[in-house]
Amino acid sequence: MKKYSYVGISLVVLVFGIWVVSEMLSRNSKDSLAYIEIDGKRKKVPEFEFTNQNNKTISNKDYLGKVYVVEFFFATCPTICPIMNENLLEVQDEFYGNMDFGIASFTINPKHDTPEVLKQHADELGVKLPHWNFLTGDQEDIYELANKGFNIYAREDENAEGGFEHSGFFALIDQDGYIRSRTDEAGNPIIFYQGSVPRDESPGESHETQQIDILIEDIEILLK
Repeated sequence: MKKYSYVGISLVVLVFGIWVVSEMLSRNSKDSLAYIEIDGKRKKVPEFEFTNQNNKTISNKDYLGKVYVVEFFFATCPTICPIMNENLLEVQDEFYGNMDFGIASFTINPKHDTPEVLKQHADELGVKLPHWNFLTGDQEDIYELANKGFNIYAREDENAEGGFEHSGFFALIDQDGYIRSRTDEAGNPIIFYQGSVPRDESPGESHETQQIDILIEDIEILLK
């Protein structure tokens, strides 16, 4: 009788082990990250073309085949941008040397943030990633890209600190130009990653939770 019990227990352990391995593989596959869908269609990054800190024209086509993160910021931002850029430096350090990863930082104050200003800004930050572009251009085009292309809020507001209001979210883009994210406990896409909370902030220090760790995890998944 004991012999059959041991066999039964062994089978249960084996099945459980297979299930655990299967779950781990599933959670670490590209399919585990959701596509963002609007009206049943997968949301893709709109076409864009702007000038980077090296006075080079950069478009969405330059990022095809790469996983990349998008942010909207401005160089003189006195509030959340320094935190966002510091978080992206952490992301840069995690993937430095990987030519299949990039970052696109779009300024929402292009009148001030010329290529020369953005070059100085990038140098002062310590940007080393070859495909981290700080992009400037026509303000209306940038706001169209932010508010309608990504649904990331940005606008000029003389009453706001620094003269502009914007979201602190990061968007994650896959190699084919689709916006991707992990899902929450209810199975819904989180859509964006909170970029304006310091990575080293302890839980409970603010009402927001840092999401840089999970962003890095999800970048790793897409790069596999």
